[in-house]
Formats: sequence, structure tokens, C-alpha cells
Amino acid sequence: MKPGIFDPTRRELLAGLGAGLGASAAGLLSGGAGPLVTAQLALQARPATLALRPGQPPTPIWELAALSHLKDVRLRRGDRCEVVFRNDLPVPLAPVWYGLNGGAPADPLRGRAPAPPNAVETSIISILNAGTLLADFRLFEDGLKQPARPLPIIAAETTPLAVDRDEVLLIEEWRLQPDGTAVPPGQDPKDIKPLYTINGQISFELSAPGNQRLRLRFINGSQRTVLAIKLEGHDVRVMAVDGQPAEPFSARNGALVLAPGGRADVLVDAATSAPFLLHDGKEARQVGRLTISGTLARRAPLVPPQSLPPNDLPEKLDLKGALRVDVALGAADAGWIRPASFSTASTPAFRSKAGRTVVLALKNPAPSTIVFHLHGHPFRLLDRLDDGWKPYWLDTLAIEPGQTQRIAFAATSPGRWLMESVATDWAAPRLVRWYGVE
Repeated sequence: MKPGIFDPTRRELLAGLGAGLGASAAGLLSGGAGPLVTAQLALQARPATLALRPGQPPTPIWELAALSHLKDVRLRRGDRCEVVFRNDLPVPLAPVWYGLNGGAPADPLRGRAPAPPNAVETSIISILNAGTLLADFRLFEDGLKQPARPLPIIAAETTPLAVDRDEVLLIEEWRLQPDGTAVPPGQDPKDIKPLYTINGQISFELSAPGNQRLRLRFINGSQRTVLAIKLEGHDVRVMAVDGQPAEPFSARNGALVLAPGGRADVLVDAATSAPFLLHDGKEARQVGRLTISGTLARRAPLVPPQSLPPNDLPEKLDLKGALRVDVALGAADAGWIRPASFSTASTPAFRSKAGRTVVLALKNPAPSTIVFHLHGHPFRLLDRLDDGWKPYWLDTLAIEPGQTQRIAFAATSPGRWLMESVATDWAAPRLVRWYGVE
């Protein structure tokens, strides 16, 4: 291996990870601090290409890749994971985790500097919840010279759901210039029409035998656009939203609406070949297809699915005794700033005592939809009368122009946590604030 080049073979990588695991175990046995590491993840930020124009050269992009896994990154609830991150891009970066609530490593904007080019950093994360997570560079987009692909991460339940297949479907949005280069988010695309892919393919195909039960993990990996994805002719049963189990329900007309960074786990019993249709608020288009080949013989007919195991979130929220805070999204005079200028010396949006319920009134004064993301805690979307909530948890929410949405969460994770606000316009800046739990 050439000096300075991070391109290990799989054997070298696994050997290095094994040595790290052995060192962790040795530290534990010798009285070292901290519990035993049970999983490892080698991440690399690197240049890549993606075939986005048929018959044309591939488009240069950046990506966050997992060198420690051949396909999907699959961890388990309860894992204590050692993360080795290598930055092979020319700007300072660090992975940002979506859905990793509580016990997360120090966020780079909350005191931990991002890794400079050619640096390697190691951290420990605790996988407290099962669910579909996402790691990417959204907070660092001011420095991105290319659009960056995020990395889906699966945290498996301790009691597996009975399905025949478990597939990730990562939906991404691209803005290509006439020369084939891609416009990074946060810059003016000059009215270039969007191009959408599923798992990096402009025409995605999922082949399955009829009568097979599929768990599909849809992820809106786009940077700005609220998307609706639909599988024609099938009952799409929602099992989890934003990585948290939900009371199972059928998606209306088989369509899922996901904000950027939003995730939904669904069950589909494959019946007939059908298109995946995507709508971005302006037009509908086919972005893939479920193709049925043969029929899976079953000893017993499929039965209605049971709920996923809970992630130990509170069953009730004390709305009467809640701390109530009005948050104007995206307003500079309300403390929202670009991530490059962020400091915890700035005034927090609010502070809460640990264990208290917090209700945020999220107000969108802008002429376009704004997407809000809360780090550290999943939240409930409250009903209009503030007397109940939707039967699922969220960490990302789109608020339409001029509207106010109220959310509630139990402040169970002490620390300083980020909030994000970004308008659904490709050129709009990503903005952040922070809140404290003490």
C-alpha cells in the first residue's frame, strides 16, 4: 500500500479492525475504562463518480463510504461501535448522524473540530435504538465542491421482524449542468431540472418473486426537496418513521411523503409488477420498478404484521407541565446562522431540565416550505388542538409557508444538541441553532 493512500484490501481492513477489537478487549480486561466494543465501522470520505447520463461520462461526486461492509451497513441495537473515519477529501469534514439519539459522539459543531484532509479519527458511538439511520455531510455543505452521497445505516432489532428480504432504497436528487458536472447544494442551479435516482440508479429495478414479503427502508437522501414515493397497486404498510417504530398503518394510496433526511420502513407483499413513482411537488415520474418473477411457495399464508419492538421511548408526554418555546424558523434575528459560523457561545434557543417535556411551536415566516431537523431527541407531531399526537415519532418535519406546527419531546438526553432549518430551495443556505438539556 502506497504511503498516504487509504486503500486497504478487505483482508487488511478486517485485520486492522480485529486488532482494534482485541485492543479494546485487552483494555477492558486490564481495567481500562468503558464497556467492550462490540462492533466496528470504517468510514471514508472520498471522491467518486456516478453514471447519471446514459451514454455519457460518469459525473464526479463525493461520497461517504463504509469500507468495513461489503453491502449495507448493518449494526445491532445495543452495540457499542468503534468508528474509524478517514477524510480523503480536500476540505475539513466529519460524519453527521441522523437518528442516532442520545449517547452520540461529540458533534463537530458542538466542540469537536472536523477532521482535516488526510486525517484519521476514531470515536465510539452507542446504538441505543433500532431503526434506519443516515450519516452524511449536510452540515458542511458550504465547503463542498461536489454533491456528496450519504450513507444509510441499519440498526437491527434484537427480535427480527419476519420478512423474506430487507432492502434499503436511498432516493437522491441531482442538478446536472450541460457539461455533466453536478451543482452542490446551497448554490444556484440556474433553473436546471432535477434528476432523481434510487440507490444511485436512474432506472432502479427490484426483482422479487410473487408472495414474498419485503421490508423496504425508504430514505429521502435529497438535500432540499420534499418527495412522495409510491408503489402502484400494493398495500404499503408503514412500520417505522425516522427510525422509530410506529403503530402500523397503510400509506394513503400507497404513497409516502418524506422530508429531506426522512426515513420510512414499510412492509410490502409482492403481488404484481409495478412502477415506483416519485413526485417532487411539480411533476410525477417513474424512477424504478418492482418486477415479479415467479411465485414464492409458502407453507402458510402471510398474516398481518406485528408491530416492531419499541425503542423504550415514553408512552406519554406531560403536555400540561411542558416547557413551551416559540421557534421562528430561518430568521437571522432569531439566532439562526450558517454552520461555518456556529459556536456554542451563541445564545441557545432554549434550555430544559432533564426529564421535562418540551413543546416547540415551529413557525415558518418564509414564502417557501422549510424543513426542520431536531438532533438528540425524536419528537411527536401534535394535533392542531394540542390535545394529542400522531401515532409515530419524527426527527424531521416540513412546515409549509406561513404555518405553525407544534412538536413535543421528552428531554431525556443531557447535553447540547443542534437544530437545523433549511428552505426547500436548492440555493437556500442550511442554518443551525442549539438547545441545552441539563
